[in-house]
Amino acid sequence: MNIPGQDKILLDGLAKQDSIAIESLYRLNFQMVQNLILNNKGNSEDAADIFQEAMIVLYEKSIHPDFILHCQIKTYLYSVCRRLWLKKLEKQKRIVIHTNEFDQVISVEEDLEKHEITTSNFKIMENALSKVGEPCKGILEAFYINKKQMQEIATLFKYTNADNAKTQKYKCLTRLKKLFFAEYKNL
Repeated sequence: MNIPGQDKILLDGLAKQDSIAIESLYRLNFQMVQNLILNNKGNSEDAADIFQEAMIVLYEKSIHPDFILHCQIKTYLYSVCRRLWLKKLEKQKRIVIHTNEFDQVISVEEDLEKHEITTSNFKIMENALSKVGEPCKGILEAFYINKKQMQEIATLFKYTNADNAKTQKYKCLTRLKKLFFAEYKNL
């Protein structure tokens, strides 16, 4: 098999039904598959089912000595899960698509790359948000995550009125952007 070292170890472990390798495969790949399913008309239970089916497919392939994996395990699992999910959606009549058109609909590498970029950006933003300090972190979370109105934020953070809270939110957002882009440029 011509694959990266860690992937080879995990694939060999899967073939031997090694629990550590199996747990590692779940830990490294399930979130990616769950995001795919949740963003495409599914729920967490669907994601678990589809991922389990893909793991069975990968296991069955891994026990054959002539199996050659030509990509990373995450790319393979993502591709299998995507196909399984699209078939399930078609079967449930939630979408109408012909199976032979899957590759034309979604390019696995492009979709996976976008997912990895988005995940990376979220980590950078999470890090920047942790560095912005209080009360900025609280104000930004209240407005953008908890969808609170400016008057409510003014009351929570003891500003005299909504306009003062809005001005502070703007200053906090400016600081957050500076922190985010400073780290983003260093990638």
